[in-house]
Amino acid sequence: MEGSDFLLAGVLFLFAAVAAVPLASRLGIGAVLGYLLAGIAIGPWGLGFISDVDEILHFSELGVVFLMFIIGLELNPSKLWQLRRSIFGVGAAQVLLSAALLAGLLMLTDFAWQAAVVGGIGLAMSSTAMALQLMREKGMNRSESG
Repeated sequence: MEGSDFLLAGVLFLFAAVAAVPLASRLGIGAVLGYLLAGIAIGPWGLGFISDVDEILHFSELGVVFLMFIIGLELNPSKLWQLRRSIFGVGAAQVLLSAALLAGLLMLTDFAWQAAVVGGIGLAMSSTAMALQLMREKGMNRSESG
């Protein structure tokens, strides 16, 4: 992808997000689902503005970097240390159980077990990220469960 195409894709992503997120918020489904719907709308199975998904993977990597940066800004190390048993015990159990259930569902739909395990882990991790964003939107991120 050339520099101008990359910039155009970035502007398109921002426009789609700016349009979809307020709409999703009005519908009461939250910003995370708004971003997801924006991607579906402009992607190859929607309006087709983005046809080669492999060429735009750099944006997803940049998104992960920004997400980790924001988490770092909001992370209180002393609070994390106080809650370490619950976070690492219950949190790890939630991720492992979600990954196992999702992998099982994928195997039921004729995925190879290796692909199902990788997909289950990926979906479990992304569901956790979505839950954290939804909790932030509802103001629950400062509570004990958040």
